[in-house]
Formats: sequence, C-alpha cells, structure tokens
Amino acid sequence: MDKNSFAITPPMGWNSYDYYDTTVTEDQVKKNADFMAANLKQYGWQYIVVDIEWYSNDAGTRREQFQYIPFGDDEIDEYGRFIPSPSRFPSSVGGAGFKPLADYCHELGLKFGIHIMRGIPRAAAERHLPILGTDYSAADAANPSSICGWNPDMYGCLDNDVGQAYYDSIVKLYAEWGVDFIKCDDICDSWMYKPEDFSGWHETRMLHDAIKKSGREIVLSLSPGPAHIDKAFHYQKYANMWRITDDFWDKWELLKNMFFRCEQWQDHVRAGCFPDCDMLPIGKVGAGFKESRDSRFTQDELKTMMTLWCIFRSPLMIGGELTLMTEDNLKLLTNKNLLQLLEDGWKAQQIMRDDNQAIWISKNERFGRRAAAFFNLSEDSSKVLVEQAVLPNEETVTATDIWTDTDVSLSVGSGIEVPAHGVKLYIY
Repeated sequence: MDKNSFAITPPMGWNSYDYYDTTVTEDQVKKNADFMAANLKQYGWQYIVVDIEWYSNDAGTRREQFQYIPFGDDEIDEYGRFIPSPSRFPSSVGGAGFKPLADYCHELGLKFGIHIMRGIPRAAAERHLPILGTDYSAADAANPSSICGWNPDMYGCLDNDVGQAYYDSIVKLYAEWGVDFIKCDDICDSWMYKPEDFSGWHETRMLHDAIKKSGREIVLSLSPGPAHIDKAFHYQKYANMWRITDDFWDKWELLKNMFFRCEQWQDHVRAGCFPDCDMLPIGKVGAGFKESRDSRFTQDELKTMMTLWCIFRSPLMIGGELTLMTEDNLKLLTNKNLLQLLEDGWKAQQIMRDDNQAIWISKNERFGRRAAAFFNLSEDSSKVLVEQAVLPNEETVTATDIWTDTDVSLSVGSGIEVPAHGVKLYIY
C-alpha cells in the first residue's frame, strides 16, 4: 500500500481542538459532521477529526489548573489501548469504540479521524497489561525515559519488535473502527530532547508500518511543529502531513511568520506529502479554553491566511465551530477558484519577501494556468510591484481576481494596491 496514492491532494476537514479543546462530545461531533455534509462537502471538505483526550472522562474539569489532567480518569481496554469515554461518546459502549461515530460520518459521505499521542499509555505499562497477540506486556514496550513535556499520559515506545507490536495493535483497532485519519502528537518535534535522542523518529516509522499492515488507507498527520527541514526525507517517507509550526492561532505575528516557514518548505510539497500550516482559526473558537469568541483575524487577514495556505497547498483543517459559521466565514471556505489551487499539478514558489510584502506564484503545466498572490505585510495600504517573474513570457495578461471574481489587466512593472495585512490573488 502506497501512502501517497490515497492523499493525492491536501486533506480538507474540520478538527475539534480550536473550539472544544479537550472536551468535545459525540453529539457535537455529529452536528459538525451534519453541517459539513450539507454545506462544505461539495467543495472538497471531507474529514471530521476528534482531537485530543477523547478517552478522558474528566477532561476539562480542572481547566484552571491543567489542560491535561495528570493521572486522570481515562478509559483503557484490556490490551492497554485507549478507548472513547462512554460519558462523552455514548455509542462507544459495549466495545463498539468509535465505529458507530465513524459509520455516521461515512454515511454522510465524509471521512473520520482521531488524535493520538505518541507512545503507549503510562497506565498500561504500570499495570503490565498484555499487548494483543503477543506474550509481552506494555511494560516491555515502554521507554520511561521518553515522555512528552506537556501531556502526562504516555511513555514512548522502544524501537523493537515489542514496540512495533503495540503500534500494530492500536492501528488494527482503529482500522476496525473505520478510522481514515490519524493525527499523532508529540512526534514531529520535541523541545525536551536533542534531535538525536528523540524517539519520535523511529515511532513515526513504526506507526507508518502499522498502518501498512492494517490494510486500511489511513492518512497520517504529525504534530506539533516546527518540523525539522533536515528531516524532510523522513516525513515524506512515512507521513502524509507534518506540521511546520507550533500551534497556530489568530495572531498577526504568527500569520506573518508563516511566509518564512512556507518558503522554507515550498520544495517539499507533492502528492501524498504535505507540509502542514496547521488549523484555520475561522469563526468561533476557544469555548473549551473558557473563552468562546470570534477569530481575532480581520477579514483581510483571513483572506491572507486562506490564500497562503491554498497557494502553498497546505492541508486545510477548520478550527472554528461549523454550526456557528457566518455567511462571510463560509465564503472564505467555499471559494472554488481559490480551492482549485489545491489540485494536483500546481507548483508554487515565493519569489520575493521582505518585512512589508511577499509575492507567490504557482503554475499548473497540465492545464496551462498560473496564479500570482500579492501580499501586503505592512500596517498601511500600499502597492506591490508586478515583477517580471510573475509574467515571464508576457508584458500584460488578463487575469481573474479570485476574491472579487472580476477580470483585471496585469502588467509588468505596474503596482497593485493591497490593503494592510491583505492580499490580491489572480489566476490567468
């Protein structure tokens, strides 16, 4: 099974984290799935992803002290594998796990995903729970010296047959549930360990191998970032997506920094291999963080974010609560002319960037089409010059403004007026 054959274009979907943090429930997931099926599926949106701590019965109950409760009330099966909290996901009882919820999404024509942490539950190792299909216990697979600096649930897995057997057992379970997408955390980067001491490298390989053995086409997404550019070959070999930034939120300084990160990774985007700019904080976010609010991004900043993610061909994961989206929010997410830049065949390049502006171009040789995005990174409205690299073979072309759906004339040397923190995007 070739991992690159079932994620030809960047995955598009919704993730529960930005709005719900650790507290999302089955009913809330279903409502977001219903909304996606009715309003977004036709534009290519398809993944519904349940983020972190879905196995926790007491998630969110001590939020002022802990985002992730140490020694919390977590659900785990007899083989040391986390299973959904029955109080939050009622259909999971009786050993059903996430299969009923995955089936619900599949019946809507969508795909279903879950978040996991790298490694093996500490509770499984401490109880010496058996690993499915082996004579070993979780304690034999666990590396107590490999931990996560921000989540207390896991030990890393040793790079041996026992560790592989544990990864095989969890992916086998996920495949039986009908999982189509795994977001694995604490595996793409670690601030705790020197790169040469980080077990995330071999655990990525083990997770990839377990997916292959399962026989199910499961997209593998690695978090958090920033991903290591010198490990690009490693991510490309074993994963479909890898985060190139730490958690991305609705702050202009974080968005502006993404131009540097995308430039660094622009030559590593290809079918089945997508550097990931992280979730899109559009609409209502923050409820699980005790601060339900609108995105702090202005409309121009949201257009800049959507344009950069699409021309770079990042995966798109909506972070806001879908059922609370406004008409303006939906226009950002359903612009067909913009979303076509995610199609296979487009190849993008940032041709200039300074502290005040940036220009990206993209080409699709198969269809003979080009795109150019002119970004104003400054605090005031200003003109961005059309460089020769934008029109290498012509002096003037007629282009379509993607955000206004009007035709304009682009000429080498002319200046394009762009609002502060905004963008003009053209296809021609």
